[in-house]
Amino acid sequence: MNQYLPGGADHPSWLTALGTFLGYGAILLVMTLLLFAVPYLVFTAI
Repeated sequence: MNQYLPGGADHPSWLTALGTFLGYGAILLVMTLLLFAVPYLVFTAI
């Protein structure tokens, strides 16, 4: 598969793109937990 990627899979641009997607995914996960899971747990604990 490396022959199909420009610059190779370990090129800094691919690593930057991967880091960006992982970072956004982590932020989305944390925001989802804060906005949905925490209020759900608070209201069901009462």
